[in-house]
Amino acid sequence: MTYTIGDIAQKIGLTPSTLRYYDKEGLLPFVDRTESGIRRFKDSDMEWLSIIECLKNTGMSIKEIKAFIDWCMEGDSSLSQRYELFLERKRETEKQIKMLQNSLDLINYKCWYYKTALDAGTEQIHKALPADRKKECPYVPHNHAVK
Repeated sequence: MTYTIGDIAQKIGLTPSTLRYYDKEGLLPFVDRTESGIRRFKDSDMEWLSIIECLKNTGMSIKEIKAFIDWCMEGDSSLSQRYELFLERKRETEKQIKMLQNSLDLINYKCWYYKTALDAGTEQIHKALPADRKKECPYVPHNHAVK
């Protein structure tokens, strides 16, 4: 089955203009075109687009993604380069997850902090809470000094 740019954009949650930009930047060499130049996407193209979006979400630039696509088009001669790229993306993503988890821990702590203060009608409740009660907070952030 084939899809128009509008069909595929809707299916994968991107805009047609984003897909046109990707094509202009050389990220879609696998996409077929009709004799009149209209892009025709196949089901297999959705996997490529998912990989492109995944790499973009990990902070890769369009230029770097283009290099990956070029390696894929080269075939088996670039397998080690592609493997190393994904190992690096894995490390970077794990670093991002850790950073976001630390941020979420602090946000959850502050939610608990302000909810406790709201329930008591004053922020002073935290000065009056014994240390063991403060430890009851399920969201004590790691590596953060909290106030």
